[in-house]
Amino acid sequence: MKKAWLALLLGSALVLGACGGGDDTADGGSNGDTTADASKGEELVKKNCTSCHGGNLEGMGNTPALNDVGSRLSEEEILDVINNGRNAMPKGLLSGEDAEAAAAWLAQQK
Repeated sequence: MKKAWLALLLGSALVLGACGGGDDTADGGSNGDTTADASKGEELVKKNCTSCHGGNLEGMGNTPALNDVGSRLSEEEILDVINNGRNAMPKGLLSGEDAEAAAAWLAQQK
């Protein structure tokens, strides 16, 4: 019985995992791009950072709060932390445009 539940759980995880990961990039005007970049940055942060930094980015344990990180670090400094890691944070969790979008959104959090 436990094996059946485990198989069902793993199968569900595989199906749900296969549903995500699409690139929904749309061409639009510059105003749309700014809004899209901001929402993309927020989405990336919520997807990749909340497990360590808390659901509201308030910080957990030895991980710092990110809900006001823009008042402490510049966008370039935030991008450097994302790319190279710092303390307990591993490097390269996001890269390229994703890292830039997340850094831009985090820099707005003051």
